[in-house]
Parts: sequence; structure tokens; C-alpha cells
Amino acid sequence: MIQAILVFNNHVKPRLVCFYQHFPEEIQQQIIRETFHLVLKRDDNICNFLEGGSLIGGSDYKLIYQHYATLYFAFCVDSSESELGILDLIQVHCILQEVVMGGMALEANMNEIVAQIEAQNWLEKSEGGLSAVPARATSAVKNINLPEMPRNINIGDLNIKVPNLSQFV
Repeated sequence: MIQAILVFNNHVKPRLVCFYQHFPEEIQQQIIRETFHLVLKRDDNICNFLEGGSLIGGSDYKLIYQHYATLYFAFCVDSSESELGILDLIQVHCILQEVVMGGMALEANMNEIVAQIEAQNWLEKSEGGLSAVPARATSAVKNINLPEMPRNINIGDLNIKVPNLSQFV
């Protein structure tokens, strides 16, 4: 049985918290902090399962987590749950975030959704994940093919003059 679902960012700010067992607010906050510290210190290349949390149930419970970009998805479950089943559930949740944004369905074609998820996974594996982000961003900016830099930007009544930047390229 799932005891808790926690989604939090890199700064321990909860994005989704669902406890399926009653805990006082102070204990819930302590569980979030402890879970964050447990998964933060683990390398992304090691197992996503931790046995026995000290705050939720002890040795019969497991913490199953996945780290995507700036979010951690953590499930506290008892021994009756399948670790791989929970990891699949986490991936489904991430796919839903790709399909629905701000209450709007972005894509309904299953083949397109699967292709985009596979492309994202391939990029993460081939380019070293988040550690390669600065290099990828720099190369992306250098490889932009603009026919000509805009000299004026008009937004309503606002007119912005863009200086000549060719000396910096």
C-alpha cells in the first residue's frame, strides 16, 4: 500500500504532498525533509529504492524515488508494493506533465507523445544529463540561424532599439 506520495523541487519546496496515513503537520514536514536529504545525497546512477524509513513505519517500508530535472518524485510504500510498478507509475505521472500543461492538453497523439519522451530520454543519456546543460545552451545559441538580427522590437506602444551585436559574434 502507498503510504505517501511526495513531489518536491531541488530546494525542498513541496509541489505535491499526499499522505494516505494520518500524520501531524510537524511529522509530515519532517518526513519531507528526511526524504529529501536521503535522496539528494544519492547519485543518479544508483538504485532508486531505499529500505526502511525511520519516520514512516520502519523496516517494512520502502522509499521509491525518481529524479527528473528539478523535481523529485518519492513514494513511500509497504512491502506489498512492487518497486518496478511504482517506478512505472512515476513515469506515467511525468508523461502526464508533458501532455497536460496549465490545464490544457498539449498533445493527444500517442505516437507523438512516445516519440517526444524517447527523444528526451535519448538526449539525457547521450549528453550527460543536467551536467551538460551549460555547454548545450552555449552551442544552441551559437548555432541559431537568424537571417538578420532585428533592429527594432515593437510591442504595442513600446519600441525597443536593438544595438548592433555583430562585433560580439
